Formats: sequence, structure tokens, C-alpha cells
Amino acid sequence: MVLVVDDDPDILEALSEILEAEGFEIRRARNGKEALERLEPDPPHLILLDLMMPVMDGWEFAQRMRQKPDFAAIPIIVLSADRNVGSKAKDIGAMGHLAKPFELNDLLSMVRQSLSPPVDTSRV
Repeated sequence: MVLVVDDDPDILEALSEILEAEGFEIRRARNGKEALERLEPDPPHLILLDLMMPVMDGWEFAQRMRQKPDFAAIPIIVLSADRNVGSKAKDIGAMGHLAKPFELNDLLSMVRQSLSPPVDTSRV
């Protein structure tokens, strides 16, 4: 399950529809506060996170989420129009980032890669 967090209703709807069409189960949140509430009772396997949002931005959401042991390891992909998206994504421990506007194929590839089980290379 993927939690999509974005304050822009058009982006939130488009991302949700695209990912659902690709077979992913989706949960939506319009800001960091809603996203924190949607972590329970069934934590997502991945979070697509906008950084610049009202109420609670993505930065604060990530800090609060990482303080909770049950959720600290959930991977985050940052989606942002911020020119410094790469450094900000690194600062919050995101596994990846995409600058808005992004290519749909890049997003889908990153989502699939983050949700695939890690390969055990110790036996190769």
C-alpha cells in the first residue's frame, strides 16, 4: 500500500488514479497531519511525500514519523517543486526524490523499485 501525501488536489487525484491503475493500493492525505493519522492501523509500504504543504509540511511529517519505531523504516519518495529537492530529501532520509514536474515512467519505476523485495546477494 502506498500513502500519497500532497496538498494539491489535482496532483493527489492524478497520482492516486495512476498508481491504482497500475495495481497499487492507495491511501491519500492532504498534509502531514492527515498523513500521520493514516499510518495506522495498517502502515503503508511506501510514502510519496510533497514537502511544501499547509497545516504540517513534509519535513515535519517525516521527523515525527521517524520518531515512531513502528513507522521509522517506511521508505519515503519526495515529490517537490523545490529546486533543492535532492538535498532536502536526503535530510529527511528519503530513499529517493523526483522534482515536479516529473516523468510518469520515472515515478512508476521508483515506486516499483522501492516496493520490490531486496535481493539477497550473499548467496550469489
